[in-house]
Amino acid sequence: MEELSNDSLIRLKDVLKIVAVGRSTWLAGCKSGRFPKPVHPSPRTTAWRVSDIKAYLESLNAPAALQ
Repeated sequence: MEELSNDSLIRLKDVLKIVAVGRSTWLAGCKSGRFPKPVHPSPRTTAWRVSDIKAYLESLNAPAALQ
């Protein structure tokens, strides 16, 4: 994923290669707000911004805020 610019868009099959969850889990998580929302570059195309996927992965590695 390092070779992709932050402005790039990737399709679901590529997202699932990066984030180790199933298709239905990913789509449900997008709907609930747990995962990044998709963009629709055309009426029948769904993709995700590389910058959103990178930010999500970084949030997993960030230490939890102390209360």
